[in-house]
Amino acid sequence: MGYYNSNEPKKNKKGYFASSFTGLIAGALLVGVVLPGMTDAELGSTESTSTSESVSGLQTASTVVTSDVTKVVEETTDAVVGVSNLQVAQQNPFASQTGEGKESQEAGVGSGVIYKKDGDIAYIVTNNHVVEGAEDVMVTLSDGTELDAEVLGTDVWTDLAVLKVPGESIKAVAEFGDSSVLQAGEPVIAIGNPLGLQFSGSVTTGVISGTERLVPIDINQDGTEDWQSEVLQTDAAISPGNSGGALINAEGQLIGINSMKIAQNAVEGIGLAIPVNTAIPIIADLETEGAVERPSMGVAIVDLAEVPAQYRSSQLNLPTEVEGGIVIESVVEGSGAAAAGIEAYDVIVELDGNPVNSVLDLRQHLYNETKVSDVVKVKAFRNGELQNFELTLTENS
Repeated sequence: MGYYNSNEPKKNKKGYFASSFTGLIAGALLVGVVLPGMTDAELGSTESTSTSESVSGLQTASTVVTSDVTKVVEETTDAVVGVSNLQVAQQNPFASQTGEGKESQEAGVGSGVIYKKDGDIAYIVTNNHVVEGAEDVMVTLSDGTELDAEVLGTDVWTDLAVLKVPGESIKAVAEFGDSSVLQAGEPVIAIGNPLGLQFSGSVTTGVISGTERLVPIDINQDGTEDWQSEVLQTDAAISPGNSGGALINAEGQLIGINSMKIAQNAVEGIGLAIPVNTAIPIIADLETEGAVERPSMGVAIVDLAEVPAQYRSSQLNLPTEVEGGIVIESVVEGSGAAAAGIEAYDVIVELDGNPVNSVLDLRQHLYNETKVSDVVKVKAFRNGELQNFELTLTENS
């Protein structure tokens, strides 16, 4: 978002009124010429008009316009909720530690999507960062009803979280679509709560600008890229508070969970959403297990790029042509790496035939291509010699 200042000289009021009045007449003429030539089919809408005469004798028209967008919004908006992150604030620094003098305050507001109702329980997906650090979470339905929510699980790597609430007041549940068939240019609708609950249920429209975009993520905020998240790109406006809300296709199906926005002075109209096909297995794990099961090698590692050149030759004995890889700092006792014979200062350069140049490469391969109990083939340098290992992956604790 930006503010734009005009450097043009100000016009006097008389001249401004005259030009505005002239423009108004021209605009009216244009409307009279252009609009009658457009059909309802071209507009994608239908109209219902009634005419009445006011006390002053002027005729007024009341027109209800129904379009494909309004129909989709009407059918889906009740499945989108507000999510309030409540955290305890210390009111009195001299209060006891028993809770006296403390109360929960709203630390942030996002959005969420009701995706399932099972008996008297309803389930909501939102973003991890929306509920991160919350002492309590409150969900606000489209009709203003407030419900206490329980966080069932969160996942920092995909920025997803699952909540559960009493289902008695739930009116609508979102239908999952298929994000793998999306095409650039396909129309989409974003529903959420930009800037907080005062704008709850806000609707913006746009198109899919791109699919399978990779966005770098710094999980621990240390300035180093830890992960690359695959996202959908849309030009539908997504602002703070939209996070966790719904990205919907023209059929009214949920195809993305709005997550983040690139906000730079030179960049506008780039909104990002987690594809629903990526989200579904994560949601299932968070709902049933409270966490996502991911494979682990059982090692502490560091990028070879972070090791000074003199240590690469003197301590690691690496050939000079080896420029990428990951260095084993330590091996967890009883882990798959320990059982495979991998040792500290080994330098992994390949997994299952794929080059590994960084920690990011290793994570991408393990988290996207393998599962717990899989056996991976590892190539690593030890004292200058390339060796082969077979390692059984265990659950990441």
